Amino acid sequence: LNGTEEKFVLDTLAGCTEYKSILDVVVNAFYVQDGRYCPISERNLYVVICYLATFRLEEIGLQYFSRIVKSLDTAKMQKFLRFFFNDLYLNTWIKDEWSHFYDSVYVKENWIDPLLRWQPKVQQLIEKLTGKLSNRTTAVKTSRVTQPKEFNLTVPKPRAIPPPPPAPLPVLAKRQPVPPTIYKPPKERKQLEEIKTKNRQKAKVSVFCSCSILSFLLNWFFCIGTILAGREIDPLFPQYLEVVWESVLKQYFEELTIDNIPIKLNTAAILREGALYQRKLEEELKRIENLEQGARDPSEFLEWQKQMRGKDLEQQLAEIECRRLQGKLSHEEAVLARQNVIQENKKKADILKEEKAELMHLCAEKRLQEQKEMKELVEQVMEGHKNVKQVKAKIQECKQQIVQQVCEESGELLRQALEEEEDKNRKRYELIQQIRAIESTPSIRHKFVDLTETGGHGLFGEMSIVELRERLALLKEAQKAAEEEKRDQIIHEKQAKEQLILDKLDQISQFRAELGRAAALK
Repeated sequence: LNGTEEKFVLDTLAGCTEYKSILDVVVNAFYVQDGRYCPISERNLYVVICYLATFRLEEIGLQYFSRIVKSLDTAKMQKFLRFFFNDLYLNTWIKDEWSHFYDSVYVKENWIDPLLRWQPKVQQLIEKLTGKLSNRTTAVKTSRVTQPKEFNLTVPKPRAIPPPPPAPLPVLAKRQPVPPTIYKPPKERKQLEEIKTKNRQKAKVSVFCSCSILSFLLNWFFCIGTILAGREIDPLFPQYLEVVWESVLKQYFEELTIDNIPIKLNTAAILREGALYQRKLEEELKRIENLEQGARDPSEFLEWQKQMRGKDLEQQLAEIECRRLQGKLSHEEAVLARQNVIQENKKKADILKEEKAELMHLCAEKRLQEQKEMKELVEQVMEGHKNVKQVKAKIQECKQQIVQQVCEESGELLRQALEEEEDKNRKRYELIQQIRAIESTPSIRHKFVDLTETGGHGLFGEMSIVELRERLALLKEAQKAAEEEKRDQIIHEKQAKEQLILDKLDQISQFRAELGRAAALK
């Protein structure tokens, strides 16, 4: 082989090795579908043809590719090219399989689209190969007398492409066990039963108190009646009334204290109840302040407000009616304006028709003038064709001179390029010799490090390792002090919050006591 052919063969071998994965996709599929009866020893032949068609067709051209194909077995090449240059295969599974190795956009732009662009011309080559096969088969049939029979062999099963491995089964998360509180009765039911029993006891006590108070009042009225009637009263009777009244009040207040059961409150409930009592206190103070300033019945203001709202409503209705009438007027004005526009458009259309007729007349005159000019131009061209041979001879001489000049310039440029390449190689060789001399000199491999010295790089914040360690220690101390300060602040805030909660609880207990005392007095 000469230098060019050797370079082409080496490049083809390197390309087949580099793109082996995507070439194997096409060749394996060909052996499964159309090439079931092709020997496996010819696999490398199909790999090389697939590589040339995919990556080197733009470079070598269709003519050189056709020479390579025609130099091989016609039936095998016709079958493989028909399979590979199929539009459906290129746009579907070949593109998808190649996209597993390279980016889909890169595959489509650089490989699939060029193949589709070359497909009509390659189809003509395939048709030539098919015609050649048909001519050869007819010649064989006419020459032979006996027709051999094929052996009745078992057809091998097509080798299927192995399916992808199954996806791993998802592992379910471990369920949390059912809490035991579901199978227990709720606490609310027990609390409701206790509240019911307390309400029954309260009702019994209230009935007893009312009966006791009624009997006390009856005895008291009896005593007053006896006094008015002039009878004498037993001296122990007032003491009896006082004892009965104390026992009734004692039982009543004991029953009231039963309901005052302490309830455990969280922080949110305490703050919420404290805000409620604070708001009630502010409202009461505001009401007292208004009464001190001479507040009175707001009925007159409400009556005046009602009258003013009625006037505003009447005014709004009048404005709405006014807007409705204005809308009617504007609609009528729009209708009149539209009629005026239609009339103006009719006038403009008449004017445009007249202008169009004038332009058509001018165009006809201009066309006649152009026809005259074209006739004159044709006559001039016919005269110019007579001197074509002389002009061609002159052009040929000029081209020859240009080619000679280009050849001389290209030779000079090639000589200069060779000289530059020799200079570069000489300089590279000298540089390699210097590098080897430097490497051959012995070097000191042990270096003593002083931790107190800086690196000497010329940076602003440059420091030695000792200084760096000292600064890190100072930063750690500062960070620790900041954490201690933050911790003390959190403790103080927590104590202040606890004190606020205690104050709120005291305030709530005072309000509750006052409300209970007021309810008892009422």
